[in-house]
Amino acid sequence: VQLIESGGGLVQAGGSLRFSCAASERFSTYVMGWFRQAPGSQREFVAAISWTGDTTSYADSVTGRFTISRDNAKNTVYLQMNSLKPEDTAVYYCAAGRRPEPTDWAPGYDYWGQGTQVTVSS
Repeated sequence: VQLIESGGGLVQAGGSLRFSCAASERFSTYVMGWFRQAPGSQREFVAAISWTGDTTSYADSVTGRFTISRDNAKNTVYLQMNSLKPEDTAVYYCAAGRRPEPTDWAPGYDYWGQGTQVTVSS
C-alpha cells in the first residue's frame, strides 16, 4: 500500500490546515493513523481511526483541536487541524495498519507515507 499525503504548509498560530492521505488500494480494512516528528524529537502519535470510522483516538496534546476522519469510498483519511500552535510544527506522517483496533503504537502500523511538513508561526 502506498500512502500519499497532501495539505501541509505554513500557517499562523490559531489557523487551520487539513491533511489528506490517499491510499493506492482499497484500505477499508486498515486502521489509519497520523503521527508527527519535530526536529530532534521522536515520532509521536497524533490520532487514529478504526476501519469503519466509528472509533477514534487522539493524543492529549491535540484533543479538541484535531479531528481524524476517513472516506473508504475514496481510500482517503483526513486530519483537520484547528487552533494550531507553534508546538504543532513537525513533519506529519500518515500510517496504515492491518490490525483490529486503532493504536498509538507506531510499530503497530505496516505502511507509512512520506511525510508532509507543517510550520506554525507565532
